[in-house]
Amino acid sequence: MTVATTKPMARVPELEPSHKDARRYPQGVAFMDGQYLPMSEAKVSVLDWGFLHSDATYDTVHVWEGRFFRLNLHLDRFFRGMERLRMKLPYDRQEVERILSNCVALSGHKSAYVEMICTRGGSPTFSRDPRDAENRFIAFAVPFGSVANKEQLERGLHVGISETVRIPPTSVDPTIKNYHWLDLVKGLFDAYDAGAETALVMDTNGNIAEGPGFNVFTIKNGQLKTPAFGVLPGITRQTVFELCKEVGLTVAAADLSRDELNEADEVFITSTAGGIMPVTRVDGRSIANGKVGIVTRQLTDLYWKKHSDNAWSTAVNYE
Repeated sequence: MTVATTKPMARVPELEPSHKDARRYPQGVAFMDGQYLPMSEAKVSVLDWGFLHSDATYDTVHVWEGRFFRLNLHLDRFFRGMERLRMKLPYDRQEVERILSNCVALSGHKSAYVEMICTRGGSPTFSRDPRDAENRFIAFAVPFGSVANKEQLERGLHVGISETVRIPPTSVDPTIKNYHWLDLVKGLFDAYDAGAETALVMDTNGNIAEGPGFNVFTIKNGQLKTPAFGVLPGITRQTVFELCKEVGLTVAAADLSRDELNEADEVFITSTAGGIMPVTRVDGRSIANGKVGIVTRQLTDLYWKKHSDNAWSTAVNYE
């Protein structure tokens, strides 16, 4: 394996595909401890604070048809999260971008789910002082995956609302992407028990918050709304705001009640893992006529068209 330095690495011959379209690592490629590895060999220490205490931040970006989508926004959020958590890396932004691109190129995948992670790491002396920990950077690229499968994208997701309350923003800053998911996992089990396919949880004020890895939007009388309090302001969520401006739709971030969700004309969720995904049933009841709505389809089509736009996407160098 080629050992990484703090300088960008253009090539790693040991892991390059045997020809342009070959995939020697169909399960993906990871970067850890200065080297690129097949995903099956990527392991984290049980003493890492990221494992022991969920003391980590991360970000995910997807590659579609050989292009990163909105990579700069994901890198912005990742570095902002590290700064607020007082973490540091031996790599600068350009080097992290190069590592992510290398992971995708070495995997050979033209559509991929790509993650960058910074954990608190561990202390060589097993100190319980987080200032003594050596922060650790991990990245990987695996085949693209979506919150919704093909069937669900065509007929719309069935969502259940859990009474579980999202971690208060005064406890854990939701704008820093993190692995504190026990509330979201409980929400998922609540939804499964009720016969739904995924979940939404509540905020501390009794309004709708978000789901496991996604934001939610409603459409009523042509106007869009998404929760504002206690949620991660996702990159796809931000993209919807920009798309609405482009096509002249009104969108607002504000409190969203359970009744508003149930009475909406259309509902959709947004995530890097899947983009804009329709919802046609909530708590067992159909949204409007129970079919994917016109506005949802319009925004979804425009969203995927933007993936070939140089202003919105960045090509991966597979050479």
